[in-house]
Amino acid sequence: MNRNDYCIIMAGGIGSRFWPLSRTKKPKQFLDILGVGKTFIRQTYERFARIIPAKNFLVVTGVDYKDLVLAEIPEIAENQILCEPMRRNTAPCIAYSTYRLLKKNPEAKVIVTPSDHIIFNDTEFLEVMLNGLDYVKNNDALVTVGLKPTRPETGYGYIQIGKNDVPGCKDTVCKVRTFTEKPDVDTAKLFVESGEFYWNSGIFIWSLKSVQKALAVYLPDIAELFSEGMDKYDTPSEDRFIFETYSQCRNISIDYGVMEKAENVFVFAADFGWSDVGTWNSLYLQLDKDADGNAVKNAKACLSNVSNTMIDSGNRDKLIVVKGLDNYLVVDTDDVLMICPRGNEDLIKQTISDVLTGKGIDFT
Repeated sequence: MNRNDYCIIMAGGIGSRFWPLSRTKKPKQFLDILGVGKTFIRQTYERFARIIPAKNFLVVTGVDYKDLVLAEIPEIAENQILCEPMRRNTAPCIAYSTYRLLKKNPEAKVIVTPSDHIIFNDTEFLEVMLNGLDYVKNNDALVTVGLKPTRPETGYGYIQIGKNDVPGCKDTVCKVRTFTEKPDVDTAKLFVESGEFYWNSGIFIWSLKSVQKALAVYLPDIAELFSEGMDKYDTPSEDRFIFETYSQCRNISIDYGVMEKAENVFVFAADFGWSDVGTWNSLYLQLDKDADGNAVKNAKACLSNVSNTMIDSGNRDKLIVVKGLDNYLVVDTDDVLMICPRGNEDLIKQTISDVLTGKGIDFT
């Protein structure tokens, strides 16, 4: 392991898309949604711990989730958890971790990763990560990781690749031409058919020097805010400084704020098997199914004339009887039973919003 290699895990999401299984008090990254015996964040840590020393991890999360992170990753110290006092999207998250790490090791090369993705081939995945770290060691580059699409998915962002014309590039490194966020189904079909587009994994690899420079050029207001804390990071003054900084920080993603504007953006085009499991439907696609296309998870179910339906329950002793449904989602928890059409994520999102805000019921 290289002492200058670091991993920053972004774990600040509130998990609203997986309600009612995921709640504000314990969002998706802290759950074993796949039923494999480990939470998403634990799987993420263990995967990267094969190439990154435990002392070289930082986890950026909400202030309310600090104890959950410590419980899931006891190998790291308390000062390796950076607590955001409020949600401000990925650009402030990355700026915070960048300037915090600059104080410790300006020579660091960094992998920035979400905490809640599925990786199917860890060996190939880690090879891509190591190749990326090696590439940014000698190149002023902002690298993202793109996955070969297997279907016209409308819930993912897409990266269009360009001609590989940079000296010293490996075969899998390409110049990024465009980013497209969540296209409609017809556009997504064209993207997949063209062979020029890859799913945007949201995983980034860069040197601290490169990302610091990019933040200063494309998000100078945010860079200036966090640069003022160099004498406060990893001291008792950090929490107050970060609260004041986030209070002034605008809500903006690193993709929109930097990656879509910078000239030195490259993609490692890979095919190691990936899903961000961002919706109930994407989870359904990853689960084993019976001959009728039904996925039953954490449940004892009796199904009759049921097809293409997902059943999820946290109580294996409770019998769930379903008859005459096609393409539905049935999620049963201690206090909520949700039954709705499976494929329409906008409808599910609106249903959840109606319940949580329109009915005056606190199911957070």
